[in-house]
Amino acid sequence: MGTKMFANLQEDWQNYGTITRQGLWVMVVYRFGRWRYGIPWRALRLPFSFLYRTMKLAVQILTGIDLPCEAIVGHRFLIEHFGGIIISGDAVFGDDCVIRNGVTVGIKRRGTPGVPVFGNRVDIGAGAVILGKIRIGDDVSIGANAVVLSDIPSNSIAVGVPARVIPQRVSGKFTDCTTYRESVSR
Repeated sequence: MGTKMFANLQEDWQNYGTITRQGLWVMVVYRFGRWRYGIPWRALRLPFSFLYRTMKLAVQILTGIDLPCEAIVGHRFLIEHFGGIIISGDAVFGDDCVIRNGVTVGIKRRGTPGVPVFGNRVDIGAGAVILGKIRIGDDVSIGANAVVLSDIPSNSIAVGVPARVIPQRVSGKFTDCTTYRESVSR
């Protein structure tokens, strides 16, 4: 039970590289919160739950990041910048995802269930808002301040309000928005 938590923490340490990264603080509390669910006896789990809630509140105040332990994050989840990050407890992230400051991930409107599910290698820009029961494919880049309300296919870039999808071609063709804009303006 504790072995997996320590393996995840070791991977997080390698991912962040230093104790001064606030994203690492959030991940330590997140991993602890997930670990406590593995304690089978409620009476024994109760003090750990109290400790988790206290640490979560402290790290939320210090970093401005709300990552509930009910959310599912894959390996090497990287919180690149801190502040103003709100993630729904039902959100699911694949491996190697990067998230930046000011990002909101959650339900589309109150009373409507469903939150985003992210594939692997998703890069989310600062201030992006991703809402609703949608699927974000693998190898997707979501631009800064984009508002994503519908599915994004794999190998795409999402930009704008509301976000529009730009194909991100592989094998030396389109690899970023700059290359795409240059090819379109010709």
